[in-house]
Amino acid sequence: MDRKIPLCPVETMLYVIGGKWKILILWNLKERTLRFSELKKLMPGITQKMLTSQLRELESDKIVHREVYAQIPPKVEYSLTQYARGLIPLLGKMCKWGKNHQDFVKQTSDQSVTLVE
Repeated sequence: MDRKIPLCPVETMLYVIGGKWKILILWNLKERTLRFSELKKLMPGITQKMLTSQLRELESDKIVHREVYAQIPPKVEYSLTQYARGLIPLLGKMCKWGKNHQDFVKQTSDQSVTLVE
């Protein structure tokens, strides 16, 4: 896959980990290696096609490592690369900001706010 990286560092970051699913994939892989089906279970709204596509892009960008085991039935596991481990503090800060924002919205909203999964 021939992918072009933007010149702007912020655009590059968004290009590599942006979108609805990539950050959730990384969040789920931050502490452990998971099989495709395990990842899919942790993200019920994602389609199999989208998960496959996002994992391929993350693998192409050297963020996710895909390990294929030669056995019957085939076994494939996904993990963060050593390089991608540098994203974990950023993901943690993003999670903290999200929690703070949830609290802020609940405190400042005129209406009741419902958090959805």
